[in-house]
Amino acid sequence: MVTRDTAWPAGTPAWADLGADVDKAKEFYSGLFGWEVEQLEPAEMGYWSAKLGGRKVVGLGVQQDTSQPPSWTTYLATDDVDATAAKVRTAGGQVLVEPSDVLGQGRMAIALDPAGAVFGLWQSGEHTGAQIANEPGAVAWSEHMSHDFEGSKKFYAEVFGFAYDDLSSGDFQYSAASLGDQAVAGIGGAFAEAPSSWVTYFSVADTDAAVARISELGGHVILPPSDSPYGRSALVSDDQGTVFAVIAN
Repeated sequence: MVTRDTAWPAGTPAWADLGADVDKAKEFYSGLFGWEVEQLEPAEMGYWSAKLGGRKVVGLGVQQDTSQPPSWTTYLATDDVDATAAKVRTAGGQVLVEPSDVLGQGRMAIALDPAGAVFGLWQSGEHTGAQIANEPGAVAWSEHMSHDFEGSKKFYAEVFGFAYDDLSSGDFQYSAASLGDQAVAGIGGAFAEAPSSWVTYFSVADTDAAVARISELGGHVILPPSDSPYGRSALVSDDQGTVFAVIAN
């Protein structure tokens, strides 16, 4: 288990939030992970904080663009969101939502990488990001699955300074992205039928039991549980079709 009350290092996945029907999301994820969910003020902001034992795990927000499917967004930490947004553009990405302040909580932007994956940038204010990780019900890992594996590695190296440990084998493309001697995220080759995207992994005590519960709650199994050197994982979706992963290690 990791607990944290200070800003996450620049380049590290610091936060994740879900844009969806919040009432459905609260019921599904609280039923799956036991989250305590509270609405943040002002209510007009349409944002909720999900917690475990009083510590922030992720956010839930009203879906802003209903023409797009509900999705989890990974936010990468930065010490200067405006400078990082400029690097995104220089490296060939786009800034979809310009840097803006969020009620004293921090400063954020939403970006699109050259492979077509959306991600967020977060500069901490009062809100420093997730306060707990690698605990059942909390985020355990974040990875970018890309249709341009080498191009995505180059992009994130230019923007965040990632170095890579290549774990590819055969047709499987995957690299651990590191800052210093710490692996902070993964970059892999996306399945042909899947879009390029960032995938959020949630820790669970028992992957098979979690998958069974996901089905009970109206979710779906995309890739059934399988073992790897890093744990037993499954790719799933919630009852609104939002893709995420669960892993026990």
